[in-house]
Amino acid sequence: MVALLPNQQIRPEILALSAYHVPSAEGMIKLDAMENPYQLPSFLQEEITRITADAQINRYPDPNASALTKTLRTSLHIPDDMEIMLGNGSDEIIQIIMLAVAKPGAKILTVEPGFAMFKIIATYTNMEYVGIPLKPDFSLDLDAMLTAIKQHHPAVIFLAYPNNPSGNLFDETSLNSIIQAAPGLVIIDEAYHPFAEKSFMDKLANYPNLLVMRTLSKLGLAGLRLGLLAGRPDWLHHMEKIRLPYNINIITQLVAEKIMQHYDVLQQQAAVIKQSRAKLKNFLGNLAGVETYASDANFILFRLNNASQVFKQLQQHRVLIKNLDNSHPLLKNCLRVTVGTDEENNFFCDTLQTLLAKN
Repeated sequence: MVALLPNQQIRPEILALSAYHVPSAEGMIKLDAMENPYQLPSFLQEEITRITADAQINRYPDPNASALTKTLRTSLHIPDDMEIMLGNGSDEIIQIIMLAVAKPGAKILTVEPGFAMFKIIATYTNMEYVGIPLKPDFSLDLDAMLTAIKQHHPAVIFLAYPNNPSGNLFDETSLNSIIQAAPGLVIIDEAYHPFAEKSFMDKLANYPNLLVMRTLSKLGLAGLRLGLLAGRPDWLHHMEKIRLPYNINIITQLVAEKIMQHYDVLQQQAAVIKQSRAKLKNFLGNLAGVETYASDANFILFRLNNASQVFKQLQQHRVLIKNLDNSHPLLKNCLRVTVGTDEENNFFCDTLQTLLAKN
C-alpha cells in the first residue's frame, strides 16, 4: 500500500493557509502585540513564587477551575445568573463557539478590518466566512450589516468592542440593532475592555442570543493564556461539551486567581496606559504626514506614506510594531503601535520622528 502524501489527505483549505506568523522580538522594543508593558509589583511576584512552588503539578488541575471562576465573577462583575466558561486564551473560546454552530452551510459574519483569528478559525471549523467592510473612518456600516444579516442568516456574528486593529468603539445603538436583527448568536469580544470601560456585560439579560467574551491577555496576563465567555446557562451548557478537559492548567489557575484578587493593581496599570496613550496619540498627530485614529484600546492605528518602508526602518532601529499595510484596502499605509512604557514610547517617537525627517 502506497502512503498518501499530506497534500492528498489534508483539507485543501488548510493546505492553502499560511501559519499564523509571530515575528521574533529578541533584542527589540516590543510594541506589536497589545501587551501590558508593566510587570507585577514585588509583593505579588513573591506570592506567585510561593504558590507555584507549592503547586501539585503531578496532578491534573481542577477541570472546572472553580476557585478562579469565582474570583473572576467578583472582580469582573459578571452577573450571578450568567454562566462562565474559561478558555486557553480567547482563541480557544472562538474555536469552541464555531465548532458548536458549524452545521453544513453555517456562516460567520464579522466586520473588516477586524480580528484576524475570526477568519482563520472559520477556516479551521469549515464555516463560511462573511466580512463586511467598515466605513473609511472605521465606524460600523449599520445598513450594510443589517443587509448582510438578512441575506446570509449567520449562525454567529463576532464584533470586537473596541475593534482591533482600528481601536475604536462601535456605536452602541447600532450594536443593539445588530443583536436584535441577528437570527443566531452575537459575540461581543471585549478584549480591550480595561482601556475602554464600556461593556455589554450588563446587557446579557436583555438579549437571549448575546454572549460576551473577555481575555486577561491585554490586562497584563498574556503569558497565562486565559480567556472567558459569559452568558446564559442554556448556551454555555452546550459549549462546555466541546471544551477539552483540563484546558486551564494548574499554574494558570493558581496565578490568575491570586492576581485577580488584587485586580486594583491591574486597573492602576491600565489607567497609566490610558494616560500614555493620550500622550502618544498627541505626539503622532503632530507629526507632519501622519494621520492617527481614535483609540479606546491600548494601541494606536496611524497612517503615513511608505508605511512598509518605515516599518522596516523601525525594525532596523530595534523597534517592533505591527505592519498592516496592504492587509486590507482600508489599511493601506497603516501601522499599529502598542502603548508601552514611557521609555519605550519615547524611543519609538524619537526614532520615528528622525526617520520621517530623513525620508
